[in-house]
Amino acid sequence: MGKSQSRGLAVGTFLSMEIPQSTFRVLVAEDDPSVRKAIQRVLELENYHVIAVHDGAAALEALTQQKPDAAVLDVMMPFADGLTVCREVRHRGISTPILLLTARHEVGDRVAGLDAGADDYLVKPFAVDELLARVRALLRRNFSPTNAAQLRVGDLILDPMRREVSRGQRQLQLTKTEFDLLELLMQQPGIVLSREKIYETIWGYDFETHSKSLDVYIGYLRRKTEEGNESRLVYTVRGIGYVVREK
Repeated sequence: MGKSQSRGLAVGTFLSMEIPQSTFRVLVAEDDPSVRKAIQRVLELENYHVIAVHDGAAALEALTQQKPDAAVLDVMMPFADGLTVCREVRHRGISTPILLLTARHEVGDRVAGLDAGADDYLVKPFAVDELLARVRALLRRNFSPTNAAQLRVGDLILDPMRREVSRGQRQLQLTKTEFDLLELLMQQPGIVLSREKIYETIWGYDFETHSKSLDVYIGYLRRKTEEGNESRLVYTVRGIGYVVREK
């Protein structure tokens, strides 16, 4: 959505979620009053409880003090932009799923958002249905039940209950999306998962075919799992997808 107008909030068919939305609190941080109110109205029509703020400083305070279940942050905000807010909350150990709104279409700008700790991004202008789908996807991933059994591939161990990952004696610090992606791959070691399957499972919807989000997160996982000069465990199968396996 562009700053000068209501940014393409096209009302569409609202889709229900398996868990009552009224139980969820969603932070909306947007400095444009008309856009903020439009997003707030859309989410409230879906029975979310919305915490609406107008700048990055207020967003940081809300994320720290009120601990919403998900956050929708505009990148361009006064006092602290969306990227700064993302970096700071991750530095504080806050794992709230974050959706960034950006008017920039360049891949580098989107990667910067993911690098800052955001879980997803949405380019303006966007449709209401897509915004709602992405919020639902963040909440599903945050509240979905997980298998209690530890997953192991070589010396890489993932504990779903504690949400801890280690390789040998080294603990890995992963973001929520990195953890979810690694868990999915480790649930089926040696099995190649297609890009489409991964996008649908992790993000909850189909990305545009040229999206680089998955490639970015695979790169993060490789850097973190191979940080101590360990052998590669996360492999690309060109033209198909990705797999976790011992060589």
